[in-house]
Amino acid sequence: MNRLSFTLLFLTTCLFTTSRAQEVTVTSPNGHIKMQVDYANQLNYRIVYHDQILVDDSPLGFELAGERLMGDSLILTAKPEIKPDQEQWTPVVKNRHAKVNARWNATTLTLQEQGGNRRKMNLEIRVFDEGVAFRYHLFDDHRLVTREITRELTAFNLPATAQAWVADYENHVSSQEKEFVKTAIADIRPQTLAGMPLLVETAPQRWLAITEADINNYPGSMISKKDGLLQTALSPLPGNENIKARFDDELTTPWRVILIADNPGRFIESELIRTLNPPCAIEDPSWIQPGLCAWDHWWSGEVKMEMPVIKEYIDLASEEGWPYMLIDWQWYGPYNSPEADITRPAPQIDMPEILRYAKEKNVRIWLWLYSSDVNRNDAYKEAFKLYQQWGVAGVKIDFMDRQDQYMVNWYRRIISEAAKRHLMVDLHGAYKPDGIERTWPNMMTREGVRGNEYNKWDPGLTAEHNVKLAFTRMLAGPMDYTPGGFLNVKYSQHKGQQPAIVPNTRCAELAKFVIYDSPYTVVCDHPKHILQQAGADFLKLVPTTWDDTRFLQGSPDEHIAMAKRDGETWYIGVMNNSQPRTIMLDTSFLVEGDYTMTYWADGKRPTDVVKKTVKLNASRPIKIRLAEAGGYVAIIKAKD
Repeated sequence: MNRLSFTLLFLTTCLFTTSRAQEVTVTSPNGHIKMQVDYANQLNYRIVYHDQILVDDSPLGFELAGERLMGDSLILTAKPEIKPDQEQWTPVVKNRHAKVNARWNATTLTLQEQGGNRRKMNLEIRVFDEGVAFRYHLFDDHRLVTREITRELTAFNLPATAQAWVADYENHVSSQEKEFVKTAIADIRPQTLAGMPLLVETAPQRWLAITEADINNYPGSMISKKDGLLQTALSPLPGNENIKARFDDELTTPWRVILIADNPGRFIESELIRTLNPPCAIEDPSWIQPGLCAWDHWWSGEVKMEMPVIKEYIDLASEEGWPYMLIDWQWYGPYNSPEADITRPAPQIDMPEILRYAKEKNVRIWLWLYSSDVNRNDAYKEAFKLYQQWGVAGVKIDFMDRQDQYMVNWYRRIISEAAKRHLMVDLHGAYKPDGIERTWPNMMTREGVRGNEYNKWDPGLTAEHNVKLAFTRMLAGPMDYTPGGFLNVKYSQHKGQQPAIVPNTRCAELAKFVIYDSPYTVVCDHPKHILQQAGADFLKLVPTTWDDTRFLQGSPDEHIAMAKRDGETWYIGVMNNSQPRTIMLDTSFLVEGDYTMTYWADGKRPTDVVKKTVKLNASRPIKIRLAEAGGYVAIIKAKD
């Protein structure tokens, strides 16, 4: 070490010798949230909300193969500057808002070890009015070797009595399609692998949700438990449970995100996760268009891959005014096999005729693909080029079921290649969203959700599950739940059968189109179950993207009511659990004045729909009666 370096190190050490000096605090712009980072011994953090500890002292850092823990004996090599920052950006696909205005206070801690290889690490922190985000930047250690992360030490020290909504995926190889079960932190088992977002209530009016944003060249995470703390559990590389990530030079991790509010409904309105991703990477994204889509698979259990059936669904899309029709598996014959060819339709499929017929009906086609067939010998490159020539709108790729570092990078290659060929993307068997749709807005939606397909089997989806989804999985971003099941029954009458029946009311099914985020929304049911049926008229009117999103009332355990605006028109969606209730809905989201409201409400039977058009004054609440597993939708327009 030269004299100048020694002097700088000595001065830095002197500047931060007391415990107060070895703690950095970043406060949200409104002053309600504080993130405090302590590096006196082991690097750790805590989060304070309204002057009460929300997340107590929790470790930060890494364990790397052949290296000592990275998080001990760190010093600051530069005095951190805490600066306000903000960004106003316009989403290409306005999933929740037409404009996003974000502001935060930020700092970057430049840290270095005092001994050994003197490894360096940056910790970047942003504290928003709606939560906290932080990420690491690791540097090479000049040994010119590949470094391997075996564990990320990031943990979340929450009260044992706090209640979490846990989807235990049990294994890192997972389609991430479990139910969210309310569980005390004390009762979470060490072997649990909980999916993100993880919603937590620590005390009355003290809510948080843990997730991640901008996953790139790094594994996706779940939440496990060790020594009483919730731990970040990185998905391992295939074939090696001990190695989670490899890097040769520098590495930036995803943002660790903790949404914070006094009400979980505020998380549904948030754009924080997308804001943490880079701006749009597509020079001209004007070809990306959201909308509803007819789908040929759900109703029958096994696809009837026949020309008349495909045309029947094209007719459904045309009749309802939807822009898309999705042709599901078997359109190219054998799948997930060496002989599968995603550029050649099965013998009974006349693709030129399908494309001609769809164009005549003002409908565009999406195509389903099995992930192994896409990946084999980079077949997707030739196929995507061909699909662009055919005029295909997008691809649905299925059965990845992983979120390790290799798979995360595969996602990005696929999405960017699809953008190059003007193809939109829907991923099934997928991990949760991370806001990538800001950077690659052709990434329209993805599964990673226990959706309507589970109604094909016993016991089906409960109304409680459907309500909880809005407060849990949906917080991460769009979800391809595939709503639209019109054979509605009571839960006690449900059984696994074909055609599939749905254990909630018709109006609850309509409400999913308003409440659930999915700019590309796939409608599940058969044409004969939808056309000329009660509620089909609403599906001709409801958009899939929104200029504004408002949470009105509800909780994960009871019901949810949302208001969303498209242009000057407001749409209301309400979905109930299995207990009938009557609610009064505040209309303060409306500008003062008189309106015309058309609503679709529960009737006596699950398939019944009561439709009326009434006058509405913005100063008066709306009284809504919700049936067991019921729902309600309305369209509100200013009176002429």
